[in-house]
Amino acid sequence: MNYNPFSLNGKTILVTGASSGIGQTTAIECSKMGATLVITGRNAERLQETFTKLESNNGDHQQVVADLVTDEGVNTLISSLKKIDGVVLCAGRGCTLPFQFASREKFDEIFNINFFSQTEVLRLLYKKKILNKEASVVIIDSIGGTKRYSNGNSIYGASKAALLSIMKFCAREFAPRKVRVNCLCPGMVETPLLHKGSLTEEQLQADVDRYPLKRYGRPEDIAYSAIYLLSDASSWVTGHDLVIDGGCSI
Repeated sequence: MNYNPFSLNGKTILVTGASSGIGQTTAIECSKMGATLVITGRNAERLQETFTKLESNNGDHQQVVADLVTDEGVNTLISSLKKIDGVVLCAGRGCTLPFQFASREKFDEIFNINFFSQTEVLRLLYKKKILNKEASVVIIDSIGGTKRYSNGNSIYGASKAALLSIMKFCAREFAPRKVRVNCLCPGMVETPLLHKGSLTEEQLQADVDRYPLKRYGRPEDIAYSAIYLLSDASSWVTGHDLVIDGGCSI
């Protein structure tokens, strides 16, 4: 029996931020579900590493090295695309800084990466009709700034709150073409960047203990939820922010 409503066979999926972390894992898992991938990221070496891990699909996968913070990078990506059936907007970075030190320069830096680069890609995908009818848009958001408000997280949280808001507007505006737009809002996820931040291992463990399921998320936890939203199994879901946080927000 081959019935699988979560299959991505026949779908072409774009994943931004695919050179590491959640983006890398999402691209790999989507390829396992039968999708043809277009992956993009700034680091050519790491993007190639992701590319080599994709499940074979008759050589149809594509990689595009581009810095989406720049107009040149966005144009490079958009001009390389044909029609796609889904996109996972995953590029982003964290920032821990008390609000009293949150300068305009720092706000601009984080918003350019987390918000403006992603929304400009989405705007052009829709405007240029690169997104097929009934395509699915998945925005990787966060509970930080949408469900959870911790000290020193104002800049990052504000950028994620902006993404959540734009998702709702796009879900309404894209509905006439049956294009669905949703957010995934993870809690803390075990990625290499997690251990390169300002928190010590002791502080991280103390935070883990606040999660009812007593662990941080894994990139696969987020990837599997992205697959659901990209698949036909979620064809009646739009404008929704799906929280995946091990119970942290409760």
